[in-house]
Amino acid sequence: MTINCKGRLIDLSIPKIMGILNVTPNSFFDGGKYNDESELLTQVGKMLSDGATFIDIGAYSSRPSAEFVSEEEELDRIIPAVQLILKHFPDALLSIDTFRSEVAKACIENGAAIINDISAGNLDESMFDVIAKYKVPYIMMHMRGTPQTMQSMTNYEDIVKEMLFYFSEKVNKARSLGISDLIIDPGFGFAKTLDQNYEVLRKTELFQLLELPLLVGISRKSMIYKSLNSSAKEALNGTTVLNTIALTKGAGILRVHDVKEAVECVQLWSKINL
Repeated sequence: MTINCKGRLIDLSIPKIMGILNVTPNSFFDGGKYNDESELLTQVGKMLSDGATFIDIGAYSSRPSAEFVSEEEELDRIIPAVQLILKHFPDALLSIDTFRSEVAKACIENGAAIINDISAGNLDESMFDVIAKYKVPYIMMHMRGTPQTMQSMTNYEDIVKEMLFYFSEKVNKARSLGISDLIIDPGFGFAKTLDQNYEVLRKTELFQLLELPLLVGISRKSMIYKSLNSSAKEALNGTTVLNTIALTKGAGILRVHDVKEAVECVQLWSKINL
């Protein structure tokens, strides 16, 4: 499977790494660390040299019960970061973590390559139109509600079956608008209990029925550290274990805080599978 990023075909049959860059003061793991320009550029340079294919920039924390951020504030945070990164790393493929169409539009016009939408268009009905107009790859994640309400919306009869139906509807809508480059994200930690997260991971290979690239974002999440009675800071080993499992179940992109370790997962997985 391939996706077209600014005229570059990216082959996801060999899994790729997406490095996380939060330009927020309140992200669950690295909030506030990269608000200084030099620190931001140092981190981007490190992730790229460690082997990241994509850098995913977020300016609105989507952790459970995260504070609301206005569209203006999100733009004020993210546009300077996009411009700064592409000035120093013009070949970088930037993914924008936003559910707002105006933020997506502004970032694409400033050189972003991918839009990563936690709501798959549910929180902004104009998002699909923006993606169709600019013809960029679109990551559609499964979530119910909003970051403020999602953890109260975990009642499923058959979670994976319902997720497959959710994605099927989203794919049909996207295709009807001429959107070709689609990526599926199961949304670990979003409107799911700890046990539901592991059920989804256990059955992740079923998402291959959609015949689309699969992104898995498990990095340092509470499904790891709550299971181990530890913390996000102590969750790298658990992240590596679950990333490896995700690779065996068809993940084409791993979205991570720790790029070097994820690249090593892919390298060792490749020894067995390629």
